[in-house]
Amino acid sequence: MHITINQQPHAVPPGWEDEPLLWLLREPLGLVGTRFGCGVGQCGACTVLVDGTAQRACLLTARALPAGAAVTTVEGLAAADGTLHPVQQAWLDRRVPQCGYCQSGQMMGTVALLRATPRPTDAQIDAAMAGHLCRCGTQHRVRAAIHQAAGKVAP
Repeated sequence: MHITINQQPHAVPPGWEDEPLLWLLREPLGLVGTRFGCGVGQCGACTVLVDGTAQRACLLTARALPAGAAVTTVEGLAAADGTLHPVQQAWLDRRVPQCGYCQSGQMMGTVALLRATPRPTDAQIDAAMAGHLCRCGTQHRVRAAIHQAAGKVAP
């Protein structure tokens, strides 16, 4: 079995097809930007994009992915030349991370939001980010970063 992650084909090691995608990414593939939080899809720390849609990697298996699906993790956002994705740059400019644990999931959720709604309102941002828990209280900086990146994310 093969899956595409960050535009690269990867063989799924035998025995990993039915493990959560989160563990497949982190363990045999070494993509540790996707974080384990609650393990039940409630906190958003493990959010990745599957064909551009925000999905919880703790709830998916490689076998459950649609045929030919493209998975994007936070490691796949920056350009090949190292140029940061507009969302990553906004996160840095607005000094969003405090502890940083939830940030990769929040960035992936933001990319999905901005692809669907290029210039979201505060209410749309709040609704989209409601499933991303942050105990540090940086939600106001997250909103400011989303507004900064608005209109800069390709659909």
